[in-house]
Amino acid sequence: MSRKLAIIGLGHVGSTVAHQIVSTGLADDLVLIDTNESKVKADALDFEDAMANLPYHTNIFVNDYAELKDTDVIISALGNIKLQDNANDDRFAELPFTSKAVVNVAKKIKASNFNGKIIAITNPVDVITSIYQQITGLPKKHVLGTGTLLDSARMKRSVAKRLKIDPRSVVGYNLGEHGNSQFTAWSTVRVLGKKISEIAVDKKLDLDEINREAKVGGYTVFHGKKYTNYGIASAAVVLYQAIISNSMTEMPVSNYREEYKSYLSYPAIVGGDGIAEQLQLDLTKEELKKLQISADYIKNKYGINFKKYKNRSSYPHL
Repeated sequence: MSRKLAIIGLGHVGSTVAHQIVSTGLADDLVLIDTNESKVKADALDFEDAMANLPYHTNIFVNDYAELKDTDVIISALGNIKLQDNANDDRFAELPFTSKAVVNVAKKIKASNFNGKIIAITNPVDVITSIYQQITGLPKKHVLGTGTLLDSARMKRSVAKRLKIDPRSVVGYNLGEHGNSQFTAWSTVRVLGKKISEIAVDKKLDLDEINREAKVGGYTVFHGKKYTNYGIASAAVVLYQAIISNSMTEMPVSNYREEYKSYLSYPAIVGGDGIAEQLQLDLTKEELKKLQISADYIKNKYGINFKKYKNRSSYPHL
């Protein structure tokens, strides 16, 4: 049985995802879709040129929504990163552009009779994931976003650097919005066989500073090169792998939480059917309050955006 992936949006992030997929042989068939036809065709040709020197072969299809009918997973990487510049480091700066683009794309996905899983990278990812779900009508467990999978990795990187260990040796989560209202849930973080709170003083860890670094890590990268790509592409690919291999992996991804009536990042078990199980963390009262604030922020931004649509009744609020 072949593994079929589609990537919609071949900018810095989408093309990095595609390169990782082609170079590691994680898909047998790859559909590339972008409004910039010359760019997407050039990427496809470039990947085909690389295959003679790669150990894997990937069949590539370009700008054909009909190919989505039997696609297993779609990764949405469309966006306009330039809108982030001089926007006070707020991912919602892209929403006026991305919401309109995603509405259009989601309608085409639905028309193709696609019945797989959607992974959203597009910012602001929690709102965008909700838009994809509502317009395509796919089950909520089949539409998810990378969410704080990357932010959690940034937290692990910050902790690990201070302790001079591999970031994979740090366990724990950033929760809520993939944006300014996210936070590190320190009650979930464990390292060196202990809760991080037990070693913070002895190891001279400034948890507030680490939390800040995780939150602004993306902006630090953005201000250095005017886009981000490697970190988020790796997050999207590992999420795709969990689905396509039915690995049943615990991940802090953007998934719909009924108690908050919102998509937000919270650990879930991810497998071949998307969100296989939602976990329930034992968070502190302060963390629960922060999570509620983050959920309210996402819902509010979603509502404000969709009031702009004359036919907004077709897209009810979360």
